[in-house]
Amino acid sequence: METNCNKDHERFEFQQIFRKKAVKLRSFYMHALVYALGLVVFVVKEYYGVPLNFFPFQYLNHVVMIIWTSVFLFSAIDLFLSFKVFGEEWEERKLKHILEKRQKKQKWV
Repeated sequence: METNCNKDHERFEFQQIFRKKAVKLRSFYMHALVYALGLVVFVVKEYYGVPLNFFPFQYLNHVVMIIWTSVFLFSAIDLFLSFKVFGEEWEERKLKHILEKRQKKQKWV
């Protein structure tokens, strides 16, 4: 028999976990936006010959873009592949399992 308090606590835990997931997704999209802007600046600088020789853009070269692209691709694969491989059913089962563990460890005084 579950009490209303347990359901509220479980709902709060789910909200916390999904909030972290939303923050991770938001940060990925922000990274994608900054990467797209950096890629545009790199293409304009390298292939159109626009002289961008001031601080942040003077260090934007092929090596930096290769490293940045690989980091961006790995983060995209990590984020979206984990969403596809581990579906919502798996995620819900895992969350319930974690909550059950926490409830067993909780000691009532």
